[in-house]
Amino acid sequence: MRRVALWFLGLYQKFFTLFSFGSCRYYPTCSEYAKWLFEYDNLILAFLKSALRILRCNQLFKGGIDYPTVGKSAFKKPPLLLKSFNNTHIAVWFVPTKKSSFFVVKSLRNLNKF
Repeated sequence: MRRVALWFLGLYQKFFTLFSFGSCRYYPTCSEYAKWLFEYDNLILAFLKSALRILRCNQLFKGGIDYPTVGKSAFKKPPLLLKSFNNTHIAVWFVPTKKSSFFVVKSLRNLNKF
């Protein structure tokens, strides 16, 4: 189910965002936010948090930077590491927020060139 959700998000990001003209009020965009949640959080919580984020993405809310948060269960799956030659590049950082939750922050390094 997780792979299907990620496939639909990839399809949405590739084709349907061309019609929205960059209208997301948040960083990361709502689709990227959902993608990170589906990769690193419980499936049901990812659906719930993504739906709440999409409902907040309108003119009634200020917008801004809003990173997704995941629980300790995210560490059952190790963070994504991309290897290039002898170097290892970190794609995602888990930044602690509270006692048992972490922000998911994408690395600023351009990962497409590796």
